[in-house]
Amino acid sequence: MVKDKAIINRLGFNNDGLEVFIQNILKSQWRNQGGILGLNIGKNSDTSIEDASFDYLKSLTRLYPYADYITINISSPNTSELQTLQSGNRLINLLKEIQEKRKELTDIYEKNVPLAVKISPDLKYDQIDFISQILPTYGINGIIATNTSLSRKNLTNLRFSKQSGGLSGSPIHDTSLKIINRLKEKIDSSVEIIGVGGILSGQQAIEKILAGSKAVQLYTGLIYRGPILINECIKAIDQFKLSKNKSFI
Repeated sequence: MVKDKAIINRLGFNNDGLEVFIQNILKSQWRNQGGILGLNIGKNSDTSIEDASFDYLKSLTRLYPYADYITINISSPNTSELQTLQSGNRLINLLKEIQEKRKELTDIYEKNVPLAVKISPDLKYDQIDFISQILPTYGINGIIATNTSLSRKNLTNLRFSKQSGGLSGSPIHDTSLKIINRLKEKIDSSVEIIGVGGILSGQQAIEKILAGSKAVQLYTGLIYRGPILINECIKAIDQFKLSKNKSFI
């Protein structure tokens, strides 16, 4: 979908398992070189939604000593029923169990690893408001807005619009901005916002910051723009911060 600068993926959490994942982390030199390592966890595709917390707690326990922050992914559209964890008692119960487990792990490893929750771009405002109210209650440090979308409303290439999977890239940029703006209004300042979705230029990275994001993440943009996009976004954000500071002199 080159014309739309978008991707539809239906991979799910494809991997070789938790232990292989840990071995790959141990081989990596990223943290040794000063990199920040965020690790994403979710339930297995064959785990029932009623037993989802087991997978989250197991992954949290095993990955805790290796992460600079951990993402609680409750919004992938490619894992059965996963998005039902974004509301009501299912979200409350999951966060309560994660909070309790985190307290144990903090005592064991003598460090408090930040936790972020990743949400869908397809949420309604009342759902966003509920999440905004709940996350600080259970000590969540960040919210990642947003994951890929089931909506095809901004996709102009109708040839692919009926395909299953999560849509990412340029068509969801404006949608994620609206959600970030809403989060900025509703969520406690103790919860940082990480902006994701459709960043294909430095200007779009700045738009995410202006909407309320503390940081941004890139995925699909790297496929269409390549690694140069990273430097472009860093320079644009640095220049924006510099001009903003000058305005107060």
